[in-house]
Amino acid sequence: MPKMKTHSGSAKRFKRTGSGKLKRSHAYTSHMFANKSQKQKRKLRKGAVVSSGDYKRIKAMIPK
Repeated sequence: MPKMKTHSGSAKRFKRTGSGKLKRSHAYTSHMFANKSQKQKRKLRKGAVVSSGDYKRIKAMIPK
Protein backbone atom coordinates (compact mmCIF):
# COMPACT_ATOMS: atom_id res chain seq x y z
CA MET A 1 0.00 0.00 0.00
CA PRO A 2 1.42 3.41 -0.91
CA LYS A 3 2.06 6.11 1.65
CA MET A 4 -0.72 8.58 2.39
CA LYS A 5 -0.10 12.05 1.01
CA THR A 6 -0.44 15.07 3.26
CA HIS A 7 -3.06 17.59 2.16
CA SER A 8 -0.78 20.58 1.65
CA GLY A 9 -3.50 23.19 2.26
CA SER A 10 -4.33 21.60 5.61
CA ALA A 11 -0.67 21.28 6.56
CA LYS A 12 -0.34 25.07 6.26
CA ARG A 13 -3.41 25.72 8.42
CA PHE A 14 -3.11 23.17 11.23
CA LYS A 15 -0.25 22.24 13.56
CA ARG A 16 0.03 19.46 16.11
CA THR A 17 0.44 20.26 19.79
CA GLY A 18 2.79 18.33 22.05
CA SER A 19 -0.04 16.08 23.22
CA GLY A 20 -1.16 15.37 19.64
CA LYS A 21 -4.16 17.70 19.41
CA LEU A 22 -4.61 19.92 16.37
CA LYS A 23 -4.14 23.67 16.66
CA ARG A 24 -5.79 26.20 14.35
CA SER A 25 -5.89 29.96 13.96
CA HIS A 26 -9.04 32.08 14.03
CA ALA A 27 -10.90 33.44 11.02
CA TYR A 28 -11.81 37.14 10.64
CA THR A 29 -8.25 38.37 11.18
CA SER A 30 -7.26 39.80 7.80
CA HIS A 31 -9.01 43.16 7.46
CA MET A 32 -11.83 45.53 8.61
CA PHE A 33 -10.38 46.00 12.09
CA ALA A 34 -12.06 49.38 12.59
CA ASN A 35 -15.40 47.54 12.88
CA LYS A 36 -14.19 45.05 15.51
CA SER A 37 -13.93 45.74 19.22
CA GLN A 38 -10.57 45.64 20.97
CA LYS A 39 -11.75 42.63 22.97
CA GLN A 40 -12.67 40.73 19.80
CA LYS A 41 -9.34 41.52 18.14
CA ARG A 42 -7.43 40.44 21.25
CA LYS A 43 -9.25 37.10 21.41
CA LEU A 44 -8.68 36.45 17.69
CA ARG A 45 -4.89 36.64 18.19
CA LYS A 46 -4.74 33.41 20.19
CA GLY A 47 -4.83 30.02 18.54
CA ALA A 48 -7.56 27.48 19.23
CA VAL A 49 -7.85 23.70 19.33
CA VAL A 50 -9.82 21.97 16.57
CA SER A 51 -13.26 20.86 17.77
CA SER A 52 -13.98 17.18 18.32
CA GLY A 53 -16.46 17.10 15.40
CA ASP A 54 -13.82 18.26 12.92
CA TYR A 55 -10.85 16.45 14.45
CA LYS A 56 -11.31 13.08 12.71
CA ARG A 57 -11.74 14.68 9.27
CA ILE A 58 -8.70 16.93 9.59
CA LYS A 59 -6.54 14.21 11.16
CA ALA A 60 -6.98 12.14 7.98
CA MET A 61 -5.57 15.00 5.89
CA ILE A 62 -2.46 15.31 8.08
CA PRO A 63 -1.22 11.74 8.56
CA LYS A 64 1.80 12.31 10.77
